[in-house]
Amino acid sequence: MDDEFVVPATLAGERVDRAVALLSGYSRGDVQDLVARGEVLVDGRPVPKSHRLSEGEVVELTAAPVPPARPGPEDVDLVIRYEDDDLGVVAKPAGLVVHPGAGNEHGTLAHGLLHRWPEVADVGDPMRPGIVHRLDRDTSGLLVVARTQAAYEALVAAMAARSIERRYLALVWGHMEPPQGVIDAPVGRSTRRPTKMAVTPRGREARTHYAERERFDVTSLLELTLETGRTHQIRVHLTALERPVVGDPAYGGRRGEIHGLHRPFLHAYRLGLDHPLTGARIEVEEPLPPELEAVLAGLRAHG
Repeated sequence: MDDEFVVPATLAGERVDRAVALLSGYSRGDVQDLVARGEVLVDGRPVPKSHRLSEGEVVELTAAPVPPARPGPEDVDLVIRYEDDDLGVVAKPAGLVVHPGAGNEHGTLAHGLLHRWPEVADVGDPMRPGIVHRLDRDTSGLLVVARTQAAYEALVAAMAARSIERRYLALVWGHMEPPQGVIDAPVGRSTRRPTKMAVTPRGREARTHYAERERFDVTSLLELTLETGRTHQIRVHLTALERPVVGDPAYGGRRGEIHGLHRPFLHAYRLGLDHPLTGARIEVEEPLPPELEAVLAGLRAHG
């Protein structure tokens, strides 16, 4: 996107923050910060983020978003499930952001990794030191972290080759038919809501294997295995089948409270990989956190 554009008919009626995020590739949060600072002008005047655009209006950006500062070490409480000189496996709790971004400049997993293993400062992306893959903020479970550049490059290659096993547990609304199968549908940025992902023909290849573990009255507990790792892949695939993750407001899973659940019921419970340098097999499992176990206990007790 240029620093200035004329609103086309296709964007008429769209909020200015959404339109600029869609055209620029900036996050919506970054665009909203620019709007709040008066750096987004419509026909030469600052406007609120809720301003609805009209065809022919001229939108101008007078500045770019300020990138977040490179993270430094912070004493973030981390649970380490495996550790050697080359890599570690971390059990991330729900609510912990993986790396810095708009609105999350401190207290992320990345900050904690730098405190625990200072050497990761020189591994991979400086903004995501040692981080090979992500989990969403409200998803709990296992992440592998590289402690050396050689391990990082090997793990990234293994991820691309789909040789790292990543399994999840999810409670979904409804029942899967058939109870076991593969969801094969491309995932990309939603054209209607650019802050979300969607199944779209213009998306990238995405495959999720699923198997029903338990069936309740109106919900099911699924085990899911990622063959690919697109952003929000599991959540998007299940929503496309009208079986959204229970407790997920972004993708249609908030349909009333279930046994006090206040987060998406999605947990990365198993990680399996060949050690990038020794070849030894590493397999780690992480039990469901108490708040998710409580939901299952309630469902088992009441159906």
